[in-house]
Amino acid sequence: MNVTVSLVQESPVFFDKEQTLVKVESLARECAKQGAQLIVFPESFVPGYPRGFSFGATVGKRTDEGRQLYELYYENSINLETDDRQRLEKLAKDTGAYLIVGATEKVNHNGSLYCSMIYVSPTKGLLGVHRKIKPTGTERIFWAEAGGESLITVDATIGKLGGLICWENYMPLARMSMYQQGVQIYIAPTADSRDVWIPTMQHIALEGRCFVLGCNQYFTKSMYPTEFQQLVESEDEDFCKGGSVVVSPLGKILAGPLYDTTGILTTEIDLGEITRSKLDFDVNGHYNRADIFEFTVNNQPDIIEDSGDEKVNFP
Repeated sequence: MNVTVSLVQESPVFFDKEQTLVKVESLARECAKQGAQLIVFPESFVPGYPRGFSFGATVGKRTDEGRQLYELYYENSINLETDDRQRLEKLAKDTGAYLIVGATEKVNHNGSLYCSMIYVSPTKGLLGVHRKIKPTGTERIFWAEAGGESLITVDATIGKLGGLICWENYMPLARMSMYQQGVQIYIAPTADSRDVWIPTMQHIALEGRCFVLGCNQYFTKSMYPTEFQQLVESEDEDFCKGGSVVVSPLGKILAGPLYDTTGILTTEIDLGEITRSKLDFDVNGHYNRADIFEFTVNNQPDIIEDSGDEKVNFP
């Protein structure tokens, strides 16, 4: 099976959920015109990745200004128990493509925020959400962490989808939780634009014998609204140069990396290459020493089946 994938390397309308969703809709339709069957948006694209922000938090002290900033971030975060869900479902249906949307997400029953990867089917609507199981460094100030129930994979009509967000991809056992469910298209939204991120994407492709889609924002300091400029005075102007990339199961770069500009990477991948790549290495097959190693994941759900006529029951 050949699948056309599009990675959106763009900048959000920072801390403005409504206008960023308008941008998501426009960009997704542009991808659909290019024949995309799978459209991927970067980490926390809605409503933006708050690079350089401290939220007024230091050891033993928090400021009122930091709490107000968190409130603004919370107010502009995705809530899948509202019309946000219907809006994304309609977009997937209208474009006829699977959507993977990186977003900061809130849920009705608590005041915490999560860094989430939202899976939406063009026929079934919302399939599931992967929430970061370990925010990196000071991200832990404003993002909570999820558990094994968040390590989802989807058996879609275009292949088995799964993946992790940013530095979760440096967690070997988290990666293995994807491999053991047979992921074929591994999605890695990120905010890491360093050159060394690209070898990480190639390593995962080789290790999992899967296609890897690494998707990042392009964002500069001057793109921040005026009211936030004082918070990032010490940051370099070009602090997120992108680097979106598509890698084959044998580690070959098929598209990108795209640096120093916005853009859409669209390419066709051949899922048959996955089987061919497993001749000499298969992490779940002839390289799996079950007589030596045991691997279990607490609370990881079964693979979500996006087939048949039944509606997926997402809580």
